Amino acid sequence: MKKLWQKIDWIVETILGSAAFALGFALFLDPNDINTGGVSGLAMVVRELLGFGSVGTLTMLINIPLFLIGGAKIGKKFFVGSFIGMVLSSVLIDVFALIPWNAPEPLVSALYGGVLCGAGLGMVFVAGASTGGSDILVRLLKKRYRNVPIGRISIFFDTTVVLLTGIVFKDISKALYSGVVVFVCGQVIDAVVYRFDYSRVAMIISPEHEAIAQAIGEKLDRGATYLHGAGSYSKKDMEVVLAVVRKGQLAELKELVMNIDESAFVIVQEAHQVLGDGFSHYSPDAL
Repeated sequence: MKKLWQKIDWIVETILGSAAFALGFALFLDPNDINTGGVSGLAMVVRELLGFGSVGTLTMLINIPLFLIGGAKIGKKFFVGSFIGMVLSSVLIDVFALIPWNAPEPLVSALYGGVLCGAGLGMVFVAGASTGGSDILVRLLKKRYRNVPIGRISIFFDTTVVLLTGIVFKDISKALYSGVVVFVCGQVIDAVVYRFDYSRVAMIISPEHEAIAQAIGEKLDRGATYLHGAGSYSKKDMEVVLAVVRKGQLAELKELVMNIDESAFVIVQEAHQVLGDGFSHYSPDAL
């Protein structure tokens, strides 16, 4: 039953993500001749050069060789998910283009289109699929450069298409607006892909370190670690309590510490991709 729900969730995320991407592209970007880069943006450029065709159809045609390469390299699930994403996003771009709609001015369209497209692509990536084309190449590059966030890879790759947009349409403003879309889209992709993976690391210096560590375990259900230290001025040995908590537990942690020792010295910093018991687990296919 659990595996069935996982499959359903995977398909639903792919469908919703593809629909969000297509909606943002068709309603906000295409009417203003601006794009997110990638294959959909390349299809827009090709359409302008040919003088005929639809973005959805051209996207599907350009996708075919890239889709086959990506499916062979990344595996069956990615192949099937990418096929669903590619067909849905391509078809829905043309369907949503039929909606009677007066697109806002270019800057507003770039911002809203970038958010919608980024959210859609992020959902599809989380599902372990893609909308085809450059998304496939981005996933392949991510497997090669594992320390680089996927949104940054996407921004780098899409810049070329943005430059082509300015050249083909002979309008630098379209390239500049497309650059805004690419940036916003990349940021939103990272926000969606890594949305559940931000925690907080707290280092607490207090003579009441034992009581604080015990309270963290009992009230927050989180472990704590002692780091052995010494004051540079006092020369006294001390224990620094190191604890990792979820973002939503930070306020409770600070209140807990202050109730025990209001003069405690607390340092909090953001942690990304915490691996281990109670947090996420390592996967070679993780984004």
